[in-house]
Amino acid sequence: QVQVVESGGGLVQPGGSLRLSCAASGSIFSINDMAWYRQTPGKQRELVATITAGGFTTYTDSVKGRFTISRNNARNTVWLQMNSLKPEDAAVYYCKAEIRETWGRPFNDYWGQGTQVAVSS
Repeated sequence: QVQVVESGGGLVQPGGSLRLSCAASGSIFSINDMAWYRQTPGKQRELVATITAGGFTTYTDSVKGRFTISRNNARNTVWLQMNSLKPEDAAVYYCKAEIRETWGRPFNDYWGQGTQVAVSS
């Protein structure tokens, strides 16, 4: 069994910062890409940032220069540092990890339960 658990959400004022964490645990042989998504009511889930096992990162345009994704492969953990937060960043943030449970098995996507980020004065 594999678990992916996010933490770190909360309420912050515009211009403030939050750091989200996501840890994968359980039967894990290796992890490929890890990513953060976000979703607001009535909208599709949006890809925010990705990071490969080698550390290559990509960001959606709206967060470039403000958000930073990072990971620790030994700890199966990914973070999202969010600075200069805007009201439009408010959403439920989800972590996704591409995990191979045993050698020779394909990678499967595992999602966390989500963590709420609210940006308001």
